[in-house]
Amino acid sequence: MKFNWITNREIDEQLHQLCVELEYEFRPKIIRFLIDNFDVDSFVDFSCFHFDVNLVSKRVTLSDDTPLKYLQKIKPAFEREMELTFA
Repeated sequence: MKFNWITNREIDEQLHQLCVELEYEFRPKIIRFLIDNFDVDSFVDFSCFHFDVNLVSKRVTLSDDTPLKYLQKIKPAFEREMELTFA
């Protein structure tokens, strides 16, 4: 699983720490979602999934870098069910 950090400024130490904290918060929720929506026996890991974490809009979305066959399967449900936003 890969997180793409989208920001309007350079990532300094303080922002880097925020990114680490957010990833720790989001990763378990996303993994649970993926396990619920895929047969986990068919995956060695979830490394092909990419997520955009937009630090400007404060939203997490499924990235277009995710393979199309997975993107098409879960994007609507991810957007509807996950609503990963932050303050």
